[in-house]
Amino acid sequence: MNEVDPVRETVRANTALAAAGQSDMVWGHASVRDPEGRGVWMKASGWGFEEIDADRVVLVSPDGEVLSGGGRRHIEYPIHTELLAARPDAGAVVHTHSTAAVAFAALDVPLRALSHDAVPFVRPDVPRFTGTGSLVMTRALGGELAAAVGEAAGCLVPQHGLVTVGPDAASAVMYAVLLDRACRTQLTAMAAGPLRRWSDDEEIARKLRETWPASQLHAGYRYLCRLAERTGRMGR
Repeated sequence: MNEVDPVRETVRANTALAAAGQSDMVWGHASVRDPEGRGVWMKASGWGFEEIDADRVVLVSPDGEVLSGGGRRHIEYPIHTELLAARPDAGAVVHTHSTAAVAFAALDVPLRALSHDAVPFVRPDVPRFTGTGSLVMTRALGGELAAAVGEAAGCLVPQHGLVTVGPDAASAVMYAVLLDRACRTQLTAMAAGPLRRWSDDEEIARKLRETWPASQLHAGYRYLCRLAERTGRMGR
């Protein structure tokens, strides 16, 4: 098995998020764990997801020092460094300002498995990080966020956005896409009336096996990467 190039994978993760419609101008970021244990590779500050190429990726240490790459780091780097420090099983982290996630989190109601999309997040309910609705700029806040996520695939950050984590960039990006879509679907359903049907625990377990094995997460990710290439969002 070939070793993943963390710079290339960071580019792919960020441009895939652009293709998925998760852009918020120059804010939000995806990161990949440095295979040598030096920190995280993430997009440089000041650029949108679709603008990222190999020259706009930086290696950031747990203390916030830029060790490699051109550009400045994002001030919310502790989201990535602290979550990966707390999750040795994880290889990538995503933070976006999903409008649907922010709107849904404001309702403070459980996320239900109305569709396939919510299945990875509902047993138990998707965590909420409420330590702050402002920027996660310190290692202490990053540690609190990591504690809120625990072993989950991600969490909602009320008044802010979402954070997801996975064993690789494909999983972390797809979890961000799925959580955004799950929130959007439930908002649409609740606008039409009271919720009456959603998957029970047995069906959720079945869907996790059949709908979201790693192979399907990777298939969705590859599609987003192809879409980024077709639409000119994939950097070099």
